[in-house]
Amino acid sequence: MIQLVETIKESIQEKKGCNIVVADLTKIEGTICQYFVICTGNSPTQVEAIAESIGDMVREKLGEKPAHVVGLENAQWVAMDYTDVLVHIFLPDVRDYYDLEHLWEDAPLTRIPDLD
Repeated sequence: MIQLVETIKESIQEKKGCNIVVADLTKIEGTICQYFVICTGNSPTQVEAIAESIGDMVREKLGEKPAHVVGLENAQWVAMDYTDVLVHIFLPDVRDYYDLEHLWEDAPLTRIPDLD
């Protein structure tokens, strides 16, 4: 599980995704998964590139594919479902609007520093 989250984080950073937050939901009862990984891409093209990078790197390193991927048609908010890990890739204004971090504010949040 931690290896999946790490691989997702690396693949986001490879495409210069920013503001990465990992929400640890493992101690919260009744959640739909164990981890949320949330990040921002600055354009629909970058959001798509991040999603593609995650799919490729997770498949190559861990042999896993997402159960579902939604949002690629307009690439403002792409959600990738790896069963125990949900990945959300947002455009900045869409991320601000939905503010997922605050939905899970009782979960420990780890903010990953941007690489640049």
